[in-house]
Amino acid sequence: MTTISANLQAVLARIDAAARQYGRDPREVALLAVSKKWPAAYVRDAAAAGQRAFGENYVQEGVDKIVELHELRQLGLVWHFIGPLQSNKTRVVAENFDWVHSVDRLKIAERLAEQRPDALPPLSVCLQVNVSGEQTKSGVSLAEAPALAREIARLPRLQLRGLMAIPAPTDDFGAQRLPFSRLRALYEQLRADGLALDTLSMGMSHDLEAAIAEGATLVRVGTAIFGERN
Repeated sequence: MTTISANLQAVLARIDAAARQYGRDPREVALLAVSKKWPAAYVRDAAAAGQRAFGENYVQEGVDKIVELHELRQLGLVWHFIGPLQSNKTRVVAENFDWVHSVDRLKIAERLAEQRPDALPPLSVCLQVNVSGEQTKSGVSLAEAPALAREIARLPRLQLRGLMAIPAPTDDFGAQRLPFSRLRALYEQLRADGLALDTLSMGMSHDLEAAIAEGATLVRVGTAIFGERN
């Protein structure tokens, strides 16, 4: 078993254990392997071990891997763009990725909708919410999120799937849970208002247990699978 394969199994075991501990079905929590800054060969190893969803933070690096590994699409590989997205990069993302987690402005959503090729399925998108109120962090505020979510849900060639957040890091488990609970409350509010959301993208290598405790349906894990980046 390769190191990546063993690491994947360890992360899946953490997800399984956390879900069971907090009374959830482990099948409700998907793993997104964050492969930014790792070569395509690492993605190939993870795919050989059964991983199918991969996340990239940098547009050109992600597109290069998608092109290099194009034959793995037939295995069902799904590519998620999870990094900050500038308006001049929306076309290449709309043409190559399956998901975008980092939509936080209507202008970005409108450009993705306009630029998504008709031949492809609708682009799945998550609204990025700034749950910690950090001035330096991307994301729409909790107060402004409902109106923006409704605007995005009306756009053609996009499917608003849910919400994403990157809270301020902390090692305290209770403090980790708090911003995730805020995101879950917003998610439940939007669903009650009639939006057909199914994704809570929250939790990473250091805090996935807290995210799962608060209802995460997708955790984004890089370091625990691929190792520490240089």
